[in-house]
Amino acid sequence: MARYGEGDKRWIVEERPDGTNVHNWHWAETDCLEWSRSFFNNLLSNLVLLDSEADLFIKTKKVDRVAGEAYVNIRKGKIIPGYEISLTLSWEGEAKDSDGKSLLKVNGTVEIPYISDENADEDPELKVTVKGEGPIAKRLKEAMISKGKPLILEKVKIWVQSMAKGGPVQDSLEKKKVAPRNAPAKNEIAVEKESKKGFKTINLTERLNCRASDLYEILMDENRWKGFTQSNARISKEVGGEFSIFDGSVKGTNVELQEGKLIVQQWRFESWPDGLQSLVRLVFEETEPGVTIIKLTHTDVPTQDRYGNATVVENTERGWRELIFQRIKTVFGFGM
Repeated sequence: MARYGEGDKRWIVEERPDGTNVHNWHWAETDCLEWSRSFFNNLLSNLVLLDSEADLFIKTKKVDRVAGEAYVNIRKGKIIPGYEISLTLSWEGEAKDSDGKSLLKVNGTVEIPYISDENADEDPELKVTVKGEGPIAKRLKEAMISKGKPLILEKVKIWVQSMAKGGPVQDSLEKKKVAPRNAPAKNEIAVEKESKKGFKTINLTERLNCRASDLYEILMDENRWKGFTQSNARISKEVGGEFSIFDGSVKGTNVELQEGKLIVQQWRFESWPDGLQSLVRLVFEETEPGVTIIKLTHTDVPTQDRYGNATVVENTERGWRELIFQRIKTVFGFGM
């Protein structure tokens, strides 16, 4: 046993000269609050909560506030998330009569006062307010609670699950996993497809119950984009023409177009560092009448945005899945 004050070197991990935290033996803490703000903005902004009933429409507007603390501790590869945050977002609703005439438009807020790692397995409390009085405003508020609350809580669970996997350091943790001897690394193919250091490639395949020509037209028509994303869009249908979608947060140029078969575009997000461009390639394959397989390859996606957030690839992939393909299936009935 070592004498008091000296310590036993068998139990001490000495600092390396190069500063490397080998196998995350030491505690490594990462602040996740800014990452969480970006994550929640992507999950909860412009989210249609109710549009199936002809007389009611409800959607979220934006995340107004994420406050508190969120961090991830890592020791010897073990992920220990910690968070106590509150969240406030705004929403809007509209009621119409049987002729489609607007009866009332309202705005309101949704507050989640306490999201904690201690209660990760429980749904947090959710408070809904509406700016307006009368039976119609009350009905919109009740619809927001009954229809919107479950969807919002579902999105919060996605954030909780992502925190449990490491939050903004999840990608780097996956890369550090050592494959068994003589076995190929799990992410070997993805690494080979990286065009250069600091960039990644997203590959997705989706099946939709529609004709390839219909899906092509939806993706190239600005009015349909506005419809399923509930955001402003300008889209040229010509090679060399420019487009702007999601209220201008994404801009680019058409590189190659083959109606019903191929879309190739340069994409750039406003939050990316200046000068960066990615390439989107969408290949349409109608395997049988009314069934289309669309294959996405999105190359040169930067791993960090201009603010240092390391969730660009994760958020971009989620955007393709949830904000584009899933909404097309839901709005146009192609997922049934």
